[in-house]
Amino acid sequence: MRQVKFSRRVFIFGTALAATGCVSSKPKIRRVSANEKLNIAGIGVGGQGKGDLRNCGTENIVALCDVDWNRAADTFKTFPNAKRYKDFRVMLEKEKDIDAVVISTPDHTHAVAAMAAMELGKHVRVQKPLTHSIYEARKLMEAARRYGVSTAMGNQGHSGDGVRQMCEILWSDAIGFVREVHIWTNRPVWPQGIKRPAKTDPVPDYLDWDLWLGPAPERPYVNIHPDTNQPCYCPFVWRGWWDFGCGALGDMACHIMDPAYWSLQLGLPTKVECVTQEGNNSETCPVKSIIKYEFPARPFRENYPSVKWYGKTLPPVTVYWYDGGLMPPRPEGVSPDEKLGDGDNGSYFVGEKGVATTGCYGGDTRLVPAAKMQDFKMPDPVIPRVPDGNSHQDWIRSCKDGKPHCANFDYASPFTEVVLLGNLAVRSGAPIEWDSGNMRVTNVPEANQFVKREYRKGWTL
Repeated sequence: MRQVKFSRRVFIFGTALAATGCVSSKPKIRRVSANEKLNIAGIGVGGQGKGDLRNCGTENIVALCDVDWNRAADTFKTFPNAKRYKDFRVMLEKEKDIDAVVISTPDHTHAVAAMAAMELGKHVRVQKPLTHSIYEARKLMEAARRYGVSTAMGNQGHSGDGVRQMCEILWSDAIGFVREVHIWTNRPVWPQGIKRPAKTDPVPDYLDWDLWLGPAPERPYVNIHPDTNQPCYCPFVWRGWWDFGCGALGDMACHIMDPAYWSLQLGLPTKVECVTQEGNNSETCPVKSIIKYEFPARPFRENYPSVKWYGKTLPPVTVYWYDGGLMPPRPEGVSPDEKLGDGDNGSYFVGEKGVATTGCYGGDTRLVPAAKMQDFKMPDPVIPRVPDGNSHQDWIRSCKDGKPHCANFDYASPFTEVVLLGNLAVRSGAPIEWDSGNMRVTNVPEANQFVKREYRKGWTL
């Protein structure tokens, strides 16, 4: 691994000090007024990061970091006055005036980048899934509380009206208690079920491959995978490799599962099973899968006394996840030509008195069959709305006034844990029973190796 010269402060501040028994002081956080502008830096500024930063363009974009300067070139042009870096650790060390950081890297570097920023008192917005592992999700939630920074995960639909409407429909008891949810996606749309190629290619001069790998195990760079004739690892197709991504679940569940997670107050499951899968191997996620989550009875925790579920105990619920083109059975009474969700992506809820469906990002929330909507009056809104449903600007608002973003890490961390438990079941090859208090699988000990990854030398959380 190539050595980079920078201060030890990035590494010894916060969690590293805690590990040695020392106590670190809380970092200073600069709060600006609503009329002032934040100084925002981006880590991972090509691809999704380009859009994320443009959505934050009302503020001062002062620094940009990406390991692939070809992919970042368009963002560099958009923000020509921002300082440019390849190593986020160097950027955080040198740019003392950064207030907040937008992290849009591949999944495997989310946690190390977010932790480094939070330890220095920077607010963070991290793309979904929040982290690559369950352990990382827990650590980021703890760090956000410890350092007092404003946080958000990039599941933008959580800020929209549609997911709130689903909550309000269910909480009004319009379809009765829900005992079954079906969630599906057309992902993956990148190669999975493939093996690691044996060849090695020269690393292009615009890419820092060592920094791209970050905390992941070292492996040689490969440009085009010989079996797919597509890029092997980057850009984008990293999603299918266990070392770097979280597959279809990691890409889409933090969007499509969100209405169920919030409205049904799911918490954490006690049992998760991969009912069927095709193509899973030690290197890449499966080509397709069905995953079954079992959630126990739980209290309704939202403080909205006007809704009918207020103060109730919600019954156990089973949630099914389908990917790779696999689809759920159609609800009884819904004709084959009636669209559910958005078609290729969506969810539907089976209640004691009816069925409701919503789209990928919580859009077009409705009862089905369509005839049920003709005389249905939407419940009065009880959940505060986010102006224009704009997740990025609401995070900026949170950074300034200190009031939490709706997808802050207290929400995003346990939600990400639910999502990643699906992958744990896929990789274990058996139904798993989850002890959330001790963060461990109780019945399949070998599955626990995937709860927390080992970091490559030179990297730490």
